[in-house]
Amino acid sequence: MTTIAAEPKHLGADIGLTAVLHTWGQNLDHHPHVHCIVPGGGISPIGDRWVPCRPNFFLSVRVLSRLFRRLFLERLVRLHELGELVFFNDLAPLTDIVFFRARLAPLRRIDWVVYAKRPFAGPSQVLAYLAS
Repeated sequence: MTTIAAEPKHLGADIGLTAVLHTWGQNLDHHPHVHCIVPGGGISPIGDRWVPCRPNFFLSVRVLSRLFRRLFLERLVRLHELGELVFFNDLAPLTDIVFFRARLAPLRRIDWVVYAKRPFAGPSQVLAYLAS
């Protein structure tokens, strides 16, 4: 988000955010996802003013999803190449980089979902969101 927000054609500001990684869905199924809370704007590049986002629009979810997909998969491959990933049992074949890359290939062709909600009404809504 910070990369996209910094681009002048999107927001042109340095933003802050709070992110929480969840690995399970509400039904306790494996569902890795990240919840983020982001202010509706950011600080100008020279730090002299607040740059608000457009009304009812923060950043393009399509642009965010494509950038996140690319960066996530690139960094996952880098971790594999550095030997930072360990695979056991049924996943052991993933230790082979050719097999690993083949398993990632379909993930490059599907849309990754970025969902943006309306602003929160207060602290209780923030806590409820992070807990879900």
